Amino acid sequence: MLKTYKYRLYPNKEQEQKLLWTMRQCKFVYNVMLEQLQKQDKPDRYTLQNSLPKLKEQYPHLKGVYSKALQHEVYRLFSNLKALSESKKKGRKVGRLRFKSSAGFKTIHYNQSGFKIIPTNTQCNRLHISKVGDIPMRMHRDFDENIKQVIIKRYRSGRWFANIIVEEVKSVQKQPIKKIVGMDMGITEFLTDTTGKIIENPKYLKRSLKRLRCRQKRLSRTKKESNNRKKQIVRVARLHEQVANQRADFCHKVAKHYVDTFDFISVEDLNITGMLKSIGNEEKSKQIKRHMRRNTLDVSWRKFFDILSYKAEWAGKIMVKVDPSYTSQIYKYGKSLDRDYNASLNILERGLKQIIGQGLPEFTPLEIVPPPRLKTVLASTVIELGSHFQNQ
Repeated sequence: MLKTYKYRLYPNKEQEQKLLWTMRQCKFVYNVMLEQLQKQDKPDRYTLQNSLPKLKEQYPHLKGVYSKALQHEVYRLFSNLKALSESKKKGRKVGRLRFKSSAGFKTIHYNQSGFKIIPTNTQCNRLHISKVGDIPMRMHRDFDENIKQVIIKRYRSGRWFANIIVEEVKSVQKQPIKKIVGMDMGITEFLTDTTGKIIENPKYLKRSLKRLRCRQKRLSRTKKESNNRKKQIVRVARLHEQVANQRADFCHKVAKHYVDTFDFISVEDLNITGMLKSIGNEEKSKQIKRHMRRNTLDVSWRKFFDILSYKAEWAGKIMVKVDPSYTSQIYKYGKSLDRDYNASLNILERGLKQIIGQGLPEFTPLEIVPPPRLKTVLASTVIELGSHFQNQ
């Protein structure tokens, strides 16, 4: 099992310049390989990879970059090519691969070698990167597993991070199903579950929208390619990054609570892309459509489901996705129930039907009816208490 640990890097000015220079050389190799690929009658990865030594002789400055980092650009190129091919098979309209710009190139990959973690007696350990140096790295979590890959990433806010991919040799034991839950997702409320709990939608983007508009307005008034414009771009990027971090933190804490509390979790298999397209087809003004799309994306359902899925897998719990069609319209437990609460019951029942064929005991609707009282949990409570919710 592979796990990724994300740590903040603190390079000095000299190290930052080396990282930026290395990133530019990787981008250059990617674009050269793409140019050679377009000349081939049939894509051949090994031919391109074997041409790297000749490319280094032609451009001697490439010898200043660790060889594995340059080899990975050939892998990245064919990985992107495979992704386009898969999209085309699904009936989507795709074009050709494009050359990378400096703004669109943000990562350096070190596969299997070219890195080393150096422990220190300070709050920060050091990450040794070949031909770059020893960069201070704040390791807030330790691990003993074998490191497979290190990805150095620079965000538009100017911050640097290291994504360390490790191989964990552990067997996950499936947990017996004792506690079950179904959840209905919403925009006004983040979710409503079958225990009668309602979690409020924190709406982080809406809270920061006023500050974001002010910063973007100042950005639009700056001169192109000026220092003030570069500084303002960083200010806008940092606010976007803050909102993204708040969303991720909230999703992690909610997902951890449900994985720790329940053994079986049933959720909706939402087609978010289709929902956004349907909003565009509605007969409403452009401003209303824009607000609806923004509110739908601000809930971050897809991120929550991804986090919930891998946390459940690591804990040996079961998470299933069910068809969300008509879950709010079908009333098996009485029409006096709350709409979202009723939908969560239907979602749980559909999830249980999916696993009955796996040798698990059959559940009847009476066994999954929770107490009728609904309890609202504020988003601030989730943030303050982490994985535990306040009993109300």
